[in-house]
Amino acid sequence: MPIQAAFSPARDDLSLPALPLSQILPWAVFAGLLLMLALYFVGAEQGATAIFSGTAVHEFVHDGRHLLGFPCH
Repeated sequence: MPIQAAFSPARDDLSLPALPLSQILPWAVFAGLLLMLALYFVGAEQGATAIFSGTAVHEFVHDGRHLLGFPCH
């Protein structure tokens, strides 16, 4: 028995199933909306565009603002 054959499992032709775009698109849109919402809270939730009053949201995402390069003070 060759050494390579001992360590190589027998494989049939492996293929990935094809996913139709109609199944992927709703999840991609949902993920995009969540990312845009997160970007809003990290980047713009303060001042004139604030949805919530006070600084609770700003303080919660403060380090993320600096990490992504958004000025905040």
